[in-house]
Formats: sequence, C-alpha cells, structure tokens
Amino acid sequence: MKNKKRLLILAGTLVTMVLIGAGWYAIFSHANDNQSIDSMEGMAGMDRETFSDQDQSAAIISPSRRQLIGVKTAVAEKQILESIIHTVGTVDYDERRIRQINLRTSGWITKIFADYTGKSVKKGDPLFSLYSPDAVAAEQEYLLAYHTLEQVRESPFAHIQTGVSAQATSARSRLLLLNLTEAQIHALETRGQSQTEIVIHSPTDGMITKKMALEGMYATPEMNLYEITDLSTLWVYTHVYEYELSRVEVGQDAEITLAAYPGKIFVGKIVHIYPYLDKDTRTVKVRIELTNPDGKLKPNMYGEVKIKTGGREALAIPEEAVLNSGTRTLIFIDKGSGIYEPREVKLGNKIGQYYPVLDGLEVGQRIVTSATFLIDSESKLMAATNMMGMLGMGGTKMETAQMGEMEMSGMPMGDMKGMEGMQGMKEMKEMKEMKVDPSPASTREQTVSGLTLAFSTEPDPPKKGQNRIRLSLRAKGTPVIGANVTLAYTMAMPGMDIETVTATHVKEGIYEADISFPMRGTWEIEAAVTRGAGKPVKAKFTVTVG
Repeated sequence: MKNKKRLLILAGTLVTMVLIGAGWYAIFSHANDNQSIDSMEGMAGMDRETFSDQDQSAAIISPSRRQLIGVKTAVAEKQILESIIHTVGTVDYDERRIRQINLRTSGWITKIFADYTGKSVKKGDPLFSLYSPDAVAAEQEYLLAYHTLEQVRESPFAHIQTGVSAQATSARSRLLLLNLTEAQIHALETRGQSQTEIVIHSPTDGMITKKMALEGMYATPEMNLYEITDLSTLWVYTHVYEYELSRVEVGQDAEITLAAYPGKIFVGKIVHIYPYLDKDTRTVKVRIELTNPDGKLKPNMYGEVKIKTGGREALAIPEEAVLNSGTRTLIFIDKGSGIYEPREVKLGNKIGQYYPVLDGLEVGQRIVTSATFLIDSESKLMAATNMMGMLGMGGTKMETAQMGEMEMSGMPMGDMKGMEGMQGMKEMKEMKEMKVDPSPASTREQTVSGLTLAFSTEPDPPKKGQNRIRLSLRAKGTPVIGANVTLAYTMAMPGMDIETVTATHVKEGIYEADISFPMRGTWEIEAAVTRGAGKPVKAKFTVTVG
C-alpha cells in the first residue's frame, strides 16, 4: 500500500514537471525562431502587453487577508493645501546700512574719541581729531575771503563785490568737501582764526563694527578708518530646496526663533530670492528682512526659520497612498469586492503630507492608503503568473494529492499507457502543441442529483473586467424558484484566493450575478445551489477569459 502511494506521488510530480517544461519550452522555441509576438495570435489571451516589464494586474485580496496586512482606503477629495517650510537661517548685517569712514585729505590722527569696536555712536558724535596742513590752509583761505567780503560790502564797485563773494563761496565749498560740518564752519567764522586740528564726526547712528584708526597714525584718503553699521534692521539668510522653490514668494511672512530667546518669535518678510541655485546643496538662497528696534538680535545668530506658504485648493492624496517605482508613480483604486486596480498618476510636489494630483485620478474615487507596497507585490505576482493562465496552465492542478485519483496498479513506470484517465493529460498534449481549447464552451449544462444547471456568460466569451454570469436551474423540466445560489470563482495558481458572490433570481429559474475578472486566463466557477433544508448541489464550470 505504501509503495502504491509513493508511486502515485512520484507520478504526479513527474507529470507536473512535464507540463511546466512543455509550456516554457514552447515559449522559448518561439523566441529562438525569431518569431514576433504577433505570430502567437492563436494562443488565447496572448498579446503584447503580457510581456511588458511594467505590466500589472488587479490584485484580488480576501477579507481575512485584507485585515491581516492592514489595508485601508479613503475617498480622494479636494482640500486646501497649506504647508510650512522648515529651514534654518543666519542673522547678518543689512548691507544698505553699513558706512565706512575715510578722509578727503591726508593728516595725523591726534586724538581718538570712538576708541573701541562695538561702541554705539549717534549721528554727529566725534570720532577722532585730525591735524592736516591742507585743512588748516583751507581754513585760512576761507577766513581771508570771508573778511575781505565783509570789507567790500559797502564798495560802490559791484564787480569787486562779485569777485570776492565768489572767492568766499569757493573756499567754503572746499571746507565742506574736507568733511567739515556747517557748525564747524560757523564756529570758524565766529572765532576768526583757524585751528590746527579738526574733529571728524559720525555721519550716522550705529555700532562701530570695524576700527582701524589709532592715535598718531598718518591717515590718507584711501584708508578706511571706521566701519559703522546701523543695526535697527537686519537680514536673515536661509536656504530652501529646489523642490520647495515654487511655494516661496517675495512678501511672504517668515517666523524666526533663536536659541538666545526661547519661546520668542521674530517675524520678518521675504524681500529677495536669489536668482541662482547652489549646485552642491541644490538649494536657493532667500533673504528675510527683520526689524531690530531694541537691539536684541545680533549678527551671526543662528536659528530656525518657518516660511508659511499660501494655501490652494487641489485634489490631493496622502503620501502613504503613493508608490514610486522610479519610472512611474502608482496608486491603487478600490474597485470593491477585494479588487484593487493599479493606476498610474501624475503628481505635483509634495505639500506637507499630501501630493496634489495633476492627472490620472478623479474626485470621489476610493484609493488604497495603507499596505500599498504589499498590494503592489500581489499585483505583480498575478501579472507574472497571468501568462500561465493564458496558456491553459491555469487549469492544471498543482496539488499532487489529486493524483491519487488515478488508477496506476500494474502500470509499468516506463509506459504511459493506462494513464488515459489521468487529469491533466489533455492539457499536456495541448501545451505541447502550444494551443488552448480551440472552442472553450461559455455555455455548459450539467445535471447533478436531479438538478439541471445551464451556465452562460455575458459577454460570450467573457472578457477581462466586469461580466454577467447567468445560471438556469430546472428540476424535471420545471424552473427552480427560491433557491440560494452562490458562485465561487478563482484561477488555479499559487496565492490566488477564492472569491464568492451571491446570484439573484431574475425570472423563471434564471439566476444572475456580476463577476469582475481581473486578468485573462482560465477561471473556475463553482455553483452551489441550496433548496430548503437540503444539502447543497454543486457543479464546476470552466471559462477562458479573453
């Protein structure tokens, strides 16, 4: 008895390997003969898209498995997309408020009043005193012209007054060009004599950020003696990534938080977006203007920056729903009854946790938002095994336990005679000839336990997608009414689940149900009919979906 079982299992395994090898041999022999895909039109369901490296079929997942892998869905809707760009920034000087102090003439610095870097000065405060021979000569020249003008005011000769007045005006202008102030010139007129030293005053409010002046130093016009910066307004430099650039505009508010002042938010505005991209970091430099009335902010401070982008309405999907393969972007549409169809979409740049949809999806469609990767794997598996179903191999039973039904007693292992009753021999012969059933019956009739079941489809033959299944029930020629009819359908391949639908009585013993076939190939449909308290009557039908 044990030897017989071993022979049965061995024979089943052998037949299975022969079937698979025959199918693949036929395919590769066509490829070696340089035959095109078009020459395989005689093979039901074989077309170009079957061999595409991007082909995917709809995934069929049972309720228990959906719960196990955590499938979640949501309806695609329009929503307001608002986001905050998080980045970092550095506080810096406002370049427009930096002043450098230099001379218009050469001389010696005799005394320093602004005597250290970082000192705050007001406009008009003394910076240093200077002895300049040229400045002293200019003062004396002006005093001479000024006194002469006073003496000739009563002269009857107008041309003399005009000439002296022009000399005085010219000498006064020279003093102004030497950085003397109006107050200093007025004091010179009142005093009536020149001074050997002149005082240079600050032209602006601010802080001394650079100091090169020293007492006793000989200074010339090209030397920068001081740098004074007004810190009432500062700039913050930050960088945004290339993909965020479309959401950043001049005039937008930006919030800056600094480690020096925890919890305090400084609000500024974007005033400039630089017209070039950093090739190393792939970022764009952005300048934010920030007021600093109380002087709390210091240049070179470092902090976090939040840029609030304006909201806009768009059809959007969560990032968990998106599967980017590198060459295309996929989502899965929930078609109902555990069927998930892959859909290629075009998306915009991610805003927050959502992608705006540019093409490929409509408002109201239900999409998968969780376990997308697992569904994608199932879809690719079905697409890969789809070829076997289209060649007729979907009807081949892979379970070796069924081989026990064959009568093999007394059969020599070297002889295949006596295996005429073996299930699958017909498929093997057809596979060897690279053919499927040339006339697959879409309408069949079986009689089981006195019940006649007539099976048909619409369209005939069935196609990939939605189909109407029709079952006519008669007992002794009389239509059967009030029965419970269920249809369980599957494709005989590893990993394929069995889906079940309930048929509805429409008229005179005819029951109908809609079934969506997600792929081409050979499908098995088992009808179970229950009348009253009796046992279910079952019958199996096979259809080839094109």
